[in-house]
Amino acid sequence: MAHHELHDGELNALTHVCNTGMQHAAVALSQLMGKGVSIQVPRLQVLEGSEVSHLLGSQEVTALQLQILGNVRGSILILLLRENAQRILELLLGQVPKEGEPLSEMERSTLMEVGNILASACLNALGNSLKMTLLPSVPALSAGLGGDILARALERGETDEAVVMIDAMFSVSDSLCGGSIFLIPAPASLGALLGALEQ
Repeated sequence: MAHHELHDGELNALTHVCNTGMQHAAVALSQLMGKGVSIQVPRLQVLEGSEVSHLLGSQEVTALQLQILGNVRGSILILLLRENAQRILELLLGQVPKEGEPLSEMERSTLMEVGNILASACLNALGNSLKMTLLPSVPALSAGLGGDILARALERGETDEAVVMIDAMFSVSDSLCGGSIFLIPAPASLGALLGALEQ
């Protein structure tokens, strides 16, 4: 299902659900950080898989990937530019990660918790709208070039499968940093999912 086949009603329904999910994630992250957090979704796009892996190219990213468990299958990939991941860790842990060194166990588990909160909030909002139970798996954390990580996430699927790209802008105590969340439904799941959202 190519992205140009989506009409305004489907995109609006999906954007509304994602915004609801991000509001819930902001509340959970505020509690985790002990600081005010807001998350905006300035842009949501539905792209073909073949278009996506070129988006981030050679930018260094930190990635969190989770499988979707429940009535809808697929995966969620959260990509943070390396400097944004470091900024989030600095805000959460109170110190800047050491340049050039691998992440500590505490830093890894902190980023995984952030990924878990974002994915759970998205899936809860989606599940509530669809009247289904959707759960995330334990996140897998990796780092590398954005294009390579996206290509690996998509290699099990068809290159023309639809991928939902959600740009998220985090504001934490007046500090801004952004990330991208990719919702990669199993083939044939997106059409059913969008149809149910419009009901």
